[in-house]
Amino acid sequence: MPTVPVLDATGGAAQTLELSATVFGEAARIPLLHQSVVRELADRRVGTHDTKGRSEVSGGGRKPWKQKGTGRARQGSIRATQWKGGGKPFGPTPRRYDKRMPTAMRQAALRDALSAKISAGGVSVVERFDVSEPRTKILTGRLRDLGIAAAPTLLVVAELGPDLSRAARNVPWLEVETPRHASVYQMLRCDRIVFEKAALLGLQEALSR
Repeated sequence: MPTVPVLDATGGAAQTLELSATVFGEAARIPLLHQSVVRELADRRVGTHDTKGRSEVSGGGRKPWKQKGTGRARQGSIRATQWKGGGKPFGPTPRRYDKRMPTAMRQAALRDALSAKISAGGVSVVERFDVSEPRTKILTGRLRDLGIAAAPTLLVVAELGPDLSRAARNVPWLEVETPRHASVYQMLRCDRIVFEKAALLGLQEALSR
């Protein structure tokens, strides 16, 4: 049965929390994790890129010179793709990049990512994580007390309050999420994951359904 340390205020392991082996005890499936990460990164793309083809560039309605007798190559428009200022051939147009992935596969990928992190010792738990004021200095001091260095870290809390959200937005190496929004890509990218105990137990319940 997988276990994770529960940190005290000084960053020491006060106790251990036993987790469900059916949720967090499976071997990671690399193709499934890869598919989940590709899907998430593709969904982040806006897809508003656009170039103008020859039919969209203004001008060029008149034939630049007659078809025969000039000694030059025949041309029909100065907005053709081979002209400077002409349309762009095969350029990008607005499109959607999102990829579909069944809910069961997304949940399985989340279980695999967490299982891999737990087996590597990259997951810790705190009873509760909150800050008294919305100040970055207080937040980083609290993290330092828990033994968390300035490395890519994911903090998962049961409820994201305004004070914690404001304090965390100036910390470039920290991401704060709720269990509902924590993703596979975040868990794989971050060196360390810190859960509130209630957040981890709630996520375990959601993934065991």
